[in-house]
Amino acid sequence: MKATVDPDLCIGCGVCEQICDAVFEMDDNVAKVKGAEVPPEAEASCQEAADACPVEAITIAK
Repeated sequence: MKATVDPDLCIGCGVCEQICDAVFEMDDNVAKVKGAEVPPEAEASCQEAADACPVEAITIAK
């Protein structure tokens, strides 16, 4: 599973990092993905973070 954040859509609310800090971190008020692949143990929380993004800036590819 791979996650990406569209920096042009991200509003820097930090919800993704709060839900899944194993995958997302804030960098100058824009979320970014920490690694190339989502760790298997973080897949559920990563999907939850994507679903919670208020501007749908997170894309998940399986």
